[in-house]
Amino acid sequence: MKRSKNFYLILIALILAVYYIFVGVYLNKLGYTNHEQLFYIEKAKIVTHGIGNKLRVMGLTSPLLPFYGSYIFSFINNTLAPVLASAVGTALLFFMMANSLVKRNKDNFYLALLVILFTFHPGLIYTACSGKSTYMVLIFFYLFFLNMLRFYNSNTTYHISIASIFFVLLVFSDYKCVWLALFFIPLVLSISLHSLNLSEKEPVFRLHLSFNNPSLRRKLVNKTFSIYSIIFILPLASVALYKVLNLTHADDLNYFLDSPYATWNIIADQFEYSNHALASRYDIPEISILVSLKAIVFCPMVVLAIYLFKQNTYQILTLLTPFGLIEFLKVKYDKVNLVYGYYLLFLVLALLCIIFRARFIRNQNALKLTLVIVAVVQIYIGYIFLARSYIHEESHFVEVLRERTADKVDEQNREIADYLNKLGKNDKVLVDDAVAYTVGSYVKDITKLTLPYQESYLSAVEAPEKYDGYVLIANDENPMLGYTQLTDFYMTGIRRKNPKLNAYKIYVTDYWTLYRLLE
Repeated sequence: MKRSKNFYLILIALILAVYYIFVGVYLNKLGYTNHEQLFYIEKAKIVTHGIGNKLRVMGLTSPLLPFYGSYIFSFINNTLAPVLASAVGTALLFFMMANSLVKRNKDNFYLALLVILFTFHPGLIYTACSGKSTYMVLIFFYLFFLNMLRFYNSNTTYHISIASIFFVLLVFSDYKCVWLALFFIPLVLSISLHSLNLSEKEPVFRLHLSFNNPSLRRKLVNKTFSIYSIIFILPLASVALYKVLNLTHADDLNYFLDSPYATWNIIADQFEYSNHALASRYDIPEISILVSLKAIVFCPMVVLAIYLFKQNTYQILTLLTPFGLIEFLKVKYDKVNLVYGYYLLFLVLALLCIIFRARFIRNQNALKLTLVIVAVVQIYIGYIFLARSYIHEESHFVEVLRERTADKVDEQNREIADYLNKLGKNDKVLVDDAVAYTVGSYVKDITKLTLPYQESYLSAVEAPEKYDGYVLIANDENPMLGYTQLTDFYMTGIRRKNPKLNAYKIYVTDYWTLYRLLE
């Protein structure tokens, strides 16, 4: 019996998933971790085994969808859950792209090219094996633009309605993607302008006629607003509702964005993605305007993709929107470097364009040769970008693979967590997981820790000796010191408040000190 192509696609996706899981687990054993991965692990432990009201943790941990994507796999292995999620998610992305490809193009060359990129491109390997949420952003980014291109082909609003749903999911995978809505305004205007029944064909003259005629101007505004509403009202309404949920349960509309208890980005942006140090490691500096140039250098295939749509105005405007997004993000978050995942958006976009347009090119041999050369160049450049990144957790990914060295900071977290694991079952430790989630992720029994989500936490901070026998504080050398009140100043304050309190240092690392409290 002849097997269908879908069977082989599923088989390849499963092989890729196993490959990614193997590499991810291997890196984890070598000691590679990152802020996002550890944050999800600690929050999953709270949701599953924590004591107290966990509603805020369950509903307001951000980004929401990647957290739940990781949490699902915590029932298999809590420590490896983020890695399993990213590995399976990246394999799923491959299957989606391959499935779209074989429906439109019977040539196996393009499928082979896709397999090679997902097997060897450092960016996709990083996406799959790092335990970060990049895989989910790429999936929903792909599905959003896939349905937008389908809309241009079919001209049915069904596809932009589906695209709107995927945009909601994209925003809840990475909130910064909400700004993409700004750069669709020229595109929607162009679509509305084209739909007007005018004899003039040139867009500039059509726009001139429309704005100088009250009736046409009204129709243009109404159509633009209607299409834009179909695409973006649902995402914007979803964000508004989520902010109300934050206000209700955390007394802050932007709790999911601004609180270190809700998102790992706060501290990571400050200490990992700062461009103050090592800025010279990039050949192309990451400043506004040059960010788009960096994206093209990273993914030259996107230039070819735009060329494939050279006669389609809507498609070209659609392909240009991610360039507007990264330029805007660099201006808005000028002290934060763009993470590797934003450049991977262009790789996904380029592959999507090839899926749609490659079969229409007459000179297939020239196209295939060009794609092979560009793919090889992209794999090499992808490695260079990752290895030279001055975002530590990105360059460290390559270092661990190449040199098999563990991160010193993470060794500190493991060391203090190992000591906490040796404490008795009834011993309680006061911990501020705004900064110590990295420690909490390695603690086997989360019930030993008194954490900020618990109602007793504030009382424990005021009088720790009445609630906990131990306090974990951040030392002056700890780079996260400014985000916690559990410091040496705190210890001085509680000694002054209670002169009878005896606090003994029982375990000290470069970044952490564990105190034993006795009255």
